[in-house]
Amino acid sequence: MTEPDDRSIACDEPTSLEALSQQEMACAGITSSNHQLTQFLSGNPRTTILLLALPVLAEQFLNFLVGFVDTILSGRISTAATSAIGAAAYVNWLAELIFSLVATGTTALVARHWGAGQRDSAGMVATSSISLALGMGVGAAALLYLIAPVFGEFLNLEPASSALLVRYLRLSCFGHAFSSVLLIGSAALRGSGNMRAPMWILGLVSILNVLFSSVLAFGAGSLPAFGMDGIATGTVAARFAGAALMLWLLMGGSAGLTAKPSWASAADFATIGRVLRIGIPAAADSFLMWGGHFLFLRVVAGLGTGLKGEAIFAAHIVGIQIEAINYLPAWAWGTAAATMIGQCLGAGRPDRARLGGHEAMLQSCVMAAVVMVMFLLGAEFIYDVMHEDPAVAAVGVPAIRLLAVFEIPLSITIVYAVGLRGAGETLSPMLINAFGIFVVRLPVGYWLGVEMELGLLGAWAGMGADITARAIAIALYFRYGKWDQKGI
Repeated sequence: MTEPDDRSIACDEPTSLEALSQQEMACAGITSSNHQLTQFLSGNPRTTILLLALPVLAEQFLNFLVGFVDTILSGRISTAATSAIGAAAYVNWLAELIFSLVATGTTALVARHWGAGQRDSAGMVATSSISLALGMGVGAAALLYLIAPVFGEFLNLEPASSALLVRYLRLSCFGHAFSSVLLIGSAALRGSGNMRAPMWILGLVSILNVLFSSVLAFGAGSLPAFGMDGIATGTVAARFAGAALMLWLLMGGSAGLTAKPSWASAADFATIGRVLRIGIPAAADSFLMWGGHFLFLRVVAGLGTGLKGEAIFAAHIVGIQIEAINYLPAWAWGTAAATMIGQCLGAGRPDRARLGGHEAMLQSCVMAAVVMVMFLLGAEFIYDVMHEDPAVAAVGVPAIRLLAVFEIPLSITIVYAVGLRGAGETLSPMLINAFGIFVVRLPVGYWLGVEMELGLLGAWAGMGADITARAIAIALYFRYGKWDQKGI
């Protein structure tokens, strides 16, 4: 970027925080008309983080409704259907983790360039990322279609659940060709500070998903009921609509950031290499997390056999789905932290980057406290709404009350880990997460759940121990680590 020869503000000795912010912006070639960056550098951090998080929170709430409704729909079909839908969610999560390889690097680089006033460079990163997303989406869909039977065999589900899982995966996998564009396009827009466009697009996708899946699953008028096939088809149709809208918005540049994918941008290996250098540790982190969660799912599947085993597995699926009430808001505040951290580091303000991360964590913990009380007092109501089988509620109610105790540590873990990605710091969170999952969750969960025969309650106690250990470690690293000195 060519800096102006004549500046209205000299680059020395600022007299106040506001003057410091204005000076740094001028030294970077950024005018004071960039109101959002001014807010990042000198505004009230509480208000700034809240305004960044709220659009993502609205989007995440609508996304939560998709899983919530899918679980309810499957619960009205059969316990086997609930098990299949829940297991498929873990498998589809794997595909989304593949896309995080690009999304994490995209957010960090776009935010850094945007904070430094380098709009063209930010657009170049977004363009190459979207081009890569298109290819990755098609590849992920083909791979999941081919290996779908492997997951049913590994989890050792009851035959009915396993058959439904394979069929559901082979129908829903086509949606990944479109969700890759949605996720990576949203990551680019958030890096530029635009939280509203992803909210509207992904919110629309969630609403369409609920409507399409509900109608197709149980029919309407002359339209027949398609059961599980209808839930999967509704998901694919909604993601197609969202991907088309995302491409239209980015290619037109009406959201502020312009990305026009092409064969040339897909071959821009220098830019793609920068994205992947940040994204690979984050993706490794995500794959380790997924592997740990999937192995833990195998532990849960081995807590019982026959009808008892199906009830335990379904209770776990319902509990994990309902915990998204806290997980997704924590992700929203983590995303807000990542945007502020990336742009503040780009503008040379590591102090404001740290302040933004701490504020995001505090706000998220308020939400976590509300969820904790809701789980403690409303456990029976939750399972009554989510599933018709009383055996599922008998297992799940005491377990979700135990899980309530760990909601605040969960928020701390998520906000700081996602926030650090905005700085391009992905290695340390990966190591912390790997320790928690493989050294704490799996051994403790297996010992308490299987060896001590405490069932789902014991397995979830191991999960809580993992969450607490990671919360302590990531909080200490965010407070004392040198992540704000990392160049990308």
